[in-house]
Amino acid sequence: MIKINNFHLLILTILFILFNSCKDLDELNINPNAPDPQVADLNLLMPTIITGIGQTVVGLGFGDIAGVMQHTQKDGWSSSHNNYDWDNQSHDWSNYYGILRNIDEFYNKAIEGEYEFHKGVGLVMKAYTFGLITDLWGDAPHNDALKAEKGSEFFKPAYDYQRDIYLSILNDLENANTFLSKPSSAYTNISSTQDILYQGNVAKWRKLANSLALRYYMRLSEKEREIAKQGIAKIASDVDKYPLITQASDDAKVGYIGSSPSDSWPSTMEFNPDPRGAYMRVKMCATLVKILQELNDPRLGVWANKIEIPLVLVSGEKIDRIVNGCREISQDVVDEFEKAFNVKIDFDPQYVGLPPSLFAPQAYNLNPTKEQGGYNPHCSHLNEMYKKSSGPLLQMRLMSAAEVHFILAEAALYEWIPGNPEEHYAEGICQSFNAWGVTSEFENYINGVPYFGLESIIQQKWIASWTAAAESWFDWRRTGFPKLKTGEAAVREALPLRFYYHYDNEIAKNTTNANAAIERLEPTQYKGSDVSNNSAWSKMWVLQGTGKPY
Repeated sequence: MIKINNFHLLILTILFILFNSCKDLDELNINPNAPDPQVADLNLLMPTIITGIGQTVVGLGFGDIAGVMQHTQKDGWSSSHNNYDWDNQSHDWSNYYGILRNIDEFYNKAIEGEYEFHKGVGLVMKAYTFGLITDLWGDAPHNDALKAEKGSEFFKPAYDYQRDIYLSILNDLENANTFLSKPSSAYTNISSTQDILYQGNVAKWRKLANSLALRYYMRLSEKEREIAKQGIAKIASDVDKYPLITQASDDAKVGYIGSSPSDSWPSTMEFNPDPRGAYMRVKMCATLVKILQELNDPRLGVWANKIEIPLVLVSGEKIDRIVNGCREISQDVVDEFEKAFNVKIDFDPQYVGLPPSLFAPQAYNLNPTKEQGGYNPHCSHLNEMYKKSSGPLLQMRLMSAAEVHFILAEAALYEWIPGNPEEHYAEGICQSFNAWGVTSEFENYINGVPYFGLESIIQQKWIASWTAAAESWFDWRRTGFPKLKTGEAAVREALPLRFYYHYDNEIAKNTTNANAAIERLEPTQYKGSDVSNNSAWSKMWVLQGTGKPY
């Protein structure tokens, strides 16, 4: 009898393992402390979905992609952030599909209840999340994703072509605009308290739908130029039918509650004052600092602290002393440091950023402690607000008026829409200044940043994407701007182009379909030791044949 029971137990164990091993896209992403999506009112799902997307955007744009795009660098535990030391276990999309399963539940409930507002919101959030997935990885499950409850034939969904995903996103956003086009009085069951993005404001959700469509039409501009041209012209030529986010007051952004680590800004020290914690190890990157200084950009002071102890070069030998709040050093001290670490000392008296991909970032600029992720009195730490859990400028920034105007400036440059690109360029800068609370500085600033074509548009768009740097990564891939160079510790001589498909969660569980998608990737000269096309230096469809960015 014992042998029979053990045999049955073994069979049940094997079946359990097999069942769970193929459920890569079918388990509901349910927070045990949140309402069950299957039984809750759809409004109760909104905060979970919106914050899920928002935290993902911040996780990218304040995390590793801020390192790629040289907004920030880390001086502790920095290889993934500074040097792109990624592989097929570095990033996976399980959280993205978890968000999508909740969106799918939300949208289905909207259909059941015939709630037009919620249908529109659901399509916007679906488009946003699928957009991130295909932007980051390339081909991905789309049409057959989120269908596992319909049967085992959907446990291993096909990877749809990136082109088809982009076109589906644009179709969803067109439908969202239609759903959200009625007067507010025509909608029912709107909960302003649960809509933490726009407090139930239908018109603002509609603006987000159309602004997001602009983003994805421009994403196609190098591969499907006519589609991009017609789509942007359609939207820009009829602002009544396709209203847009044109003022920072309408930006799609969500603040943090700040009551626990999970709902706080990611570098907060309020719950963990560790002097080598997340805040301490993130520094401004020298690439961004130098450009902001050249432009006399007031946003630098909003985002970064001035250095505590400036370095001053003095005559003599073996001089290294603190005098009147400055550290005086002689040329032989400078030479010794620069020879040892192969990097120039920065004597700027106010702001000093970490150069990209240093071998020993913790030692930079004669840091006396050389501690990983520690305090460096000769390098710019982030503004004190980034120690906090919440605040008026600590936002999950999904879409901004600045981005919209920079897209319109680019479209006007290509003569896809009427008007002067310089006007949208200036307005994009103005709206970024409004968003960061430096509106009064705009008039003085704009005279020093003249418009000179695409490079100037993308440079200002890159600056404005602070804490949301993923969008600037996608622009850089498409245009080659800004012109960024890697440092000597980078694992390749060029910036990466995509995330690897994750071996355990994406390839091993859906091997045939994943391998087909990998074969469609185009390796570049920077593929290096990667054993297949599944490389961060391979081109997805949207880059193939464009010659961009390399």
